[in-house]
Amino acid sequence: MAKINFYTEDSNYSLINKRLIKKWIEETVDAEGYLLEDLNFILCSDEYLLRINQDFLQHDDYTDVITFDNSAEPKTIAGDIFISIERIKENAAAFKAATADELCRVMIHGTLHLLGYKDKTKATKTEMTTKEDFYLGKRGF
Repeated sequence: MAKINFYTEDSNYSLINKRLIKKWIEETVDAEGYLLEDLNFILCSDEYLLRINQDFLQHDDYTDVITFDNSAEPKTIAGDIFISIERIKENAAAFKAATADELCRVMIHGTLHLLGYKDKTKATKTEMTTKEDFYLGKRGF
């Protein structure tokens, strides 16, 4: 049975619409032709995510999201998506967006990485942004 879990680490952020977010993510994964096994969203502080970035990716900078793919089978989703709530709030203010909307954008961004989408080149970043916008339009909440 597919499982989407939400956790917090070094943050007291309270996620709203959990049931609707789960349904939206499940529908996204299904639409992309993947099977969802286990997906964990960990909402954390800047410092917590910085330590993950340093320890696991050898990057010494702040970021809004880090995705770890734990899937063992092709076309199957199992992973952990770490999201800095401080970065989300800062980005939301910069883009004049609601924090909840920016959080959903980053959640779908991490999910798209698990679905095989990349964002390292201009072309792949454009494709990723197009997919983000498409699935954000499917939210319904």
